[in-house]
Amino acid sequence: MSFDFKFSIFGEKLERKGGIVDLMKDLGVALNEQTNMRMMGGGNPASIPEVQSIWRKRTAELLEEKNDFNSALVNYDPPSGNPKFLRAVAKTLNKEYGWNLEPENIAVTSGAQTGFFFLFNILAGEFTNGQQKKILLPLAPEYIGYANQGITQDIFVTHPALIEKKGQNGFKYHVDFDELEVDDKIAAICVSRPTNPSGNVLTDQEINRLSKIARSKGIPLIIDNAYGNPFPGAIYTEANPILDEHIILTLSLSKLGLPGTRTGIIIGPEKIIAAVTAANAVVGLANNNIGQALSLPLIESGELMRLSRDLIKPFYKKRMLNARSHVEEAFGNTIPYRLHESEGAFFLWFWFPELPITTIELYERLKKRDVLVVPGEYFFFGLVDHWNHSHECIRVTFSQSEKIVKEGIQIIADEVSKSYNI
Repeated sequence: MSFDFKFSIFGEKLERKGGIVDLMKDLGVALNEQTNMRMMGGGNPASIPEVQSIWRKRTAELLEEKNDFNSALVNYDPPSGNPKFLRAVAKTLNKEYGWNLEPENIAVTSGAQTGFFFLFNILAGEFTNGQQKKILLPLAPEYIGYANQGITQDIFVTHPALIEKKGQNGFKYHVDFDELEVDDKIAAICVSRPTNPSGNVLTDQEINRLSKIARSKGIPLIIDNAYGNPFPGAIYTEANPILDEHIILTLSLSKLGLPGTRTGIIIGPEKIIAAVTAANAVVGLANNNIGQALSLPLIESGELMRLSRDLIKPFYKKRMLNARSHVEEAFGNTIPYRLHESEGAFFLWFWFPELPITTIELYERLKKRDVLVVPGEYFFFGLVDHWNHSHECIRVTFSQSEKIVKEGIQIIADEVSKSYNI
């Protein structure tokens, strides 16, 4: 059909290609049609046998709990989430961290991605006085999924990270506080911790400094904990969660092995939570009940914390160490590369200094060899000035099987070697 529909500005924005759209399309095709593809691009959690066993057991229990099962399938929850679930989250986090949360400080969304769409557009964009405000991302590269979430154009302003080279093949990002500008056009500061894509974990000192800046400007600090504490706890260095009246935390059940339930959790001031709740009602009436129903007893008992600490974190730390070992073996001393310090999340973040091709071209070459990664260009949105570094990085997940990760890294090394004409 060739009828020429006309789109709004927002519709045209959605129609244009974006990194997260391309990534999810490629992942979907590979999962359903290209079964030989080595899936080393997405943020899918691994299938951890012990964890999946727990979720199978909980599913069976839910089926036996007729009232709970019927309620989860038949009833709409309030738009903020199931009241029992909200109370359990508040009680558990208060016990774990000494916080003072009430259910009114928590809202559930249909995945953390949806939650960020609400937060960014509630806080930034066009105001009644005609002012345009933006979200400040103080450390680029930053999460690919943020890039296209603004209803209006250019909703982000991003600062490039400081790069600390470590040893022969390592490096680490830091917030460049000397260059960080927070004027009255900034509506909120946002960081992911661990940082997706690099696996960088902002130190407690960096987080506290950002918090002080946000408080002094009367704006929120949003901390994306999709891979972090308290769950799934995929952090391999010291990092303490913080909460204050100007801080918004986001959590997710996805990396616990439940991405299909689309369950995000937003924690913050009552005014923010009320706005998110209203957005839930307007956009989707209510949220997915299944993830809340499955995880509720584990949250109430504190089992979810143990699950994260004793099963999930050690699993991914071992996978990370093995993956780094495969990199050392495959790349050797002849191929120019640096690997970001692996402080958290499920990814290796490669930097190929002065790479002769863009990583989008490298991505296409690897895809032809049945290896799916994510080119770095997509993670450097919102920069004012061009940065060559943005064309020299790729994100590679190590959550797949040991065999796939090893094979994929070997192919990546071979293709990068060809790019350098080594």
